[in-house]
Amino acid sequence: MKHEGVVILDFGSQYTQLIARRIREANIYSEILPFNAPIEEIKKHNPKGIIFSGGPASVYEPDAPKPDERVFDLGLPILGICYGLQLITHHFGGKVVKAERHEYGRAELEILNKEDLFKDFPDYIHVWMSHGDRVLELPEGFEPIAITFNSPYAAIRNKDKKIWGVQFHPEVAHSYMGKEVLRNFAVNICGITPNWTMGNFLMEKQAEIRKEVGNKKAICALSGGVDSSVAAVLVHNAIGDNLTCIFVDNGLLRKGEREQVEKTFRDNFHIPLIVVDAKERFLKALEGVEDPEKKRKIIGNLFIEIFEEEAKKIPDVEYLVQGTLYPDVIESVSVKGPSAVIKTHHNVGGLPEKMNLKLIEPLRELFKDEVRELGKELGLPDDIVYRQPFPGPGLAIRIVGKVNKEDLEILREADAIVVEEVKKTGLYRDLWQSFAVLLPIKTVGVMGDYRTYEKVIAIRAVESKDGMTADWARLPYDLLDNIMRRIINEVEGVNRVVYDITSKPPGTIEWE
Repeated sequence: MKHEGVVILDFGSQYTQLIARRIREANIYSEILPFNAPIEEIKKHNPKGIIFSGGPASVYEPDAPKPDERVFDLGLPILGICYGLQLITHHFGGKVVKAERHEYGRAELEILNKEDLFKDFPDYIHVWMSHGDRVLELPEGFEPIAITFNSPYAAIRNKDKKIWGVQFHPEVAHSYMGKEVLRNFAVNICGITPNWTMGNFLMEKQAEIRKEVGNKKAICALSGGVDSSVAAVLVHNAIGDNLTCIFVDNGLLRKGEREQVEKTFRDNFHIPLIVVDAKERFLKALEGVEDPEKKRKIIGNLFIEIFEEEAKKIPDVEYLVQGTLYPDVIESVSVKGPSAVIKTHHNVGGLPEKMNLKLIEPLRELFKDEVRELGKELGLPDDIVYRQPFPGPGLAIRIVGKVNKEDLEILREADAIVVEEVKKTGLYRDLWQSFAVLLPIKTVGVMGDYRTYEKVIAIRAVESKDGMTADWARLPYDLLDNIMRRIINEVEGVNRVVYDITSKPPGTIEWE
């Protein structure tokens, strides 16, 4: 751990990333490790404190996740959250039982002690509970420092052992002053100075890359999205023209995307850029393919093939730059040990194995909103920094069914109208994604005095924090009306527009 900070041991909570993010919002560095990380691995990070996350398990289950017990002998402050509190109680000889009344949702927390964890707090706050087990008896030496109606031990501590625990989830937005709980643990209890800033991170990261790469050459697969764009500019600042970016125009891009990439990176940032026109190759490879998974594989494999072809033309390349983010890294680490990886992310592995290049991942410690902050620090334009996520397979998975040049043009024009109209209303940054989908059906319509039989466009707009879950956006009727009228009037071949009101789950954000 290069900065003073805390290590979070992940016991399988859906909120673990939120814990890390809330701590960083207080200018304190944090890292996540699996719950069973060996003590040697934990020590490598030189933490000033340890946090046990929540998790779905019960401490009495035969395979209940438990940390390396030596973590309690480090002499570092420990904070247990939900399952983490129950684990601490069980470990030190207290009693945890299945609650007669499960406690889910909002609860009123009465604070009994304001010395450290709840310093400068009011007497009562509302917090978010989510647990089926509860503490019945505290271990010797522990005391309650907050209670709720159902939980006489909603927050506990053993000051001599430097251990604290909370039954609620301070990391979620529903817990009032939750971020302050985590900050108080880090600052008041662990003694961490809150001085982690994006400016410091940028200077340190560029110096680190400059030292490692030196005069050697690197390449970067540039998509025009915020992650690869920020990674490219950061590395170029560090090693100059020893970085070459490769942008593959697969014909599946949004309107004006290629031109924007060329203008931003070649003209504004003066980064060596190779643009490969591969539209016909991708269209030919996708000809007649309907299955969305096959589409994805064809596009991914062909991209790698073309990227390798171009990389071989650049002599003496030793490094590959990727825009891997912290959530990608976390999701590729098993919560249940090395045998059950949750997800292998496309940025964690892949091209380097095939190309025998050393990997540079300058963003692997950052969350998405931190990458946007870093992009602003680097001077990237808002159109890139605040760009909504766009799928790797591009418009191919927003055309339901077979892909052809005519349908791509129809969808590209309709999608541009959606983005343009949403931006006019000032809603673009509030939405996780907003885009058009071309459906594989035709409907009857009337345009002027003529009967038409044309294609259907679906509009998709969702609100989300991380893309894991999403709710359909309640767009203003006037906005939907403007989008509909413009698409019908300006996009030849479309006579009907519909709006998708499916949330995730049960649906997915993309249609394919």
